Amino acid sequence: MRQSRDTDKLGQWRQKDLNNNKAISFIAIFFTGIIAAMLIYIGWYSYVNKVDFVMNSYNKRASQLQEENTRGSIISSDGVELAYTTTDDDGNEIRNYPYANQFAHVVGYADMGGMGIESSMKYYLINSSSSLSTKASYDDKGLKFPGDNVYTTINASLQILAYYSLGDYNGAVIISDPKTGAILAMVSKPDFDPNTIKADWSSLSADTKTAALVNRCTQGLYPPGSTFKIVTSLEYIKENPSSYEDYTFTCKGSLSVNGASIKCYHNQVHGTLDFFSSFAKSCNSSYANIGLSLDQDKFADTLNDLLFNQELPVDFPYSQSIATASTNLSDEDKMQLSIGQGATSVSPLHMNMITMAIANGGTLMKPYLVTGVKSADGKSVEEFSPVEYGQLMSADEAEILTDMMEQVVLTGTASGLSGTSYEAVGKTGSAEYSSSSSDSHAWFTGFAPKDDPQICVTIIMEKAGSGGHMAVPVAKRIFDEYFGVNAIN
Repeated sequence: MRQSRDTDKLGQWRQKDLNNNKAISFIAIFFTGIIAAMLIYIGWYSYVNKVDFVMNSYNKRASQLQEENTRGSIISSDGVELAYTTTDDDGNEIRNYPYANQFAHVVGYADMGGMGIESSMKYYLINSSSSLSTKASYDDKGLKFPGDNVYTTINASLQILAYYSLGDYNGAVIISDPKTGAILAMVSKPDFDPNTIKADWSSLSADTKTAALVNRCTQGLYPPGSTFKIVTSLEYIKENPSSYEDYTFTCKGSLSVNGASIKCYHNQVHGTLDFFSSFAKSCNSSYANIGLSLDQDKFADTLNDLLFNQELPVDFPYSQSIATASTNLSDEDKMQLSIGQGATSVSPLHMNMITMAIANGGTLMKPYLVTGVKSADGKSVEEFSPVEYGQLMSADEAEILTDMMEQVVLTGTASGLSGTSYEAVGKTGSAEYSSSSSDSHAWFTGFAPKDDPQICVTIIMEKAGSGGHMAVPVAKRIFDEYFGVNAIN
């Protein structure tokens, strides 16, 4: 009997030990799983954010890479070397920018904290992904390993043409592919020579008057003037989808409402206009009248859809555009908003993005500057593909705006682009920038061809006057070059 009880107790102890062992095994497996998951996550997170980690100012790895590797080259989409490194007789590395000022803002510089592609792609430029055999050959010669090369979307021919087409005017030109978001050219003036950035740094950084270091394409904010009538038109179409074509207005050169007055450019009297001719002739009075009729809450939603007052989907420094629609606005403010004046400001980049969306059936592709990275011996290191951001407007709305922009070329203020084989469309602007002056910035934004858009062009020329007279000829030279047309003038 006693033996039976002892056997039962022994069985209970064994069962208890077995249960304890199972619990311990479960806990061990559980925590092992947690540790494994954490290690996997840390590895994944480190890989995804490797650029940020290495480029962090607290991480010495970047300095080590620069000691081991020679900074790679930056190359245009048409195979032109835009930045490269040489070594002098004393062993000092020299960063060379063969086109100097012409690519200053988009390529940037490597010294003084860096700017442009030199800054955003530094991680790749100072790394070397060459094969072991290539590295061995450099090591045998006592040389640093060759850094990886960055391949850009920039078309060197278009960039140089845009640079010289701006002439002596300050301003910006941005050219893009609406189907991919690739930026083909990005010119900003005034400019600087990145070859002498160290020597010129004190004067450049202290010069707040001309602000030559500011990339006006992405960071410059300007009153959009009549180019903003694209936005006002979109809102009117949204609110009047079945009756916008019935709109009529008689322009007498100005419009006065409740003590507020809007004048047409140079006091032009446009006479009787419909919706399309109001846009083509860029009639301020008619658009002020349209602006007063708009639902301000709905207009605010449209501005939000078009990315005003918010972050833009780009990976380089920029300034946010500002445009405010509100029921609290006075009649004067509503009229000013409708013609892109008053408190409204926009960057050339943002205006180009809106133009890209129209050209691409309402869908915006994210603007980008780099297509890929390759090692010095040609191995692909990284590739960057076009990325869709989303719909800024419907395809039908984009088509209507395209037809309106066509009328600007055929019968309106951009007639300098009419009669070309590539059928460009666009919108001009003459934006007043001072309440004490009638002087204006000259704008143009548009694309070509109308039915199969391949290129978008946005131009602003500071203090140049009329967009039709000044910016349109610049756009024409760019379109002519892109489509291989021999310009007569």
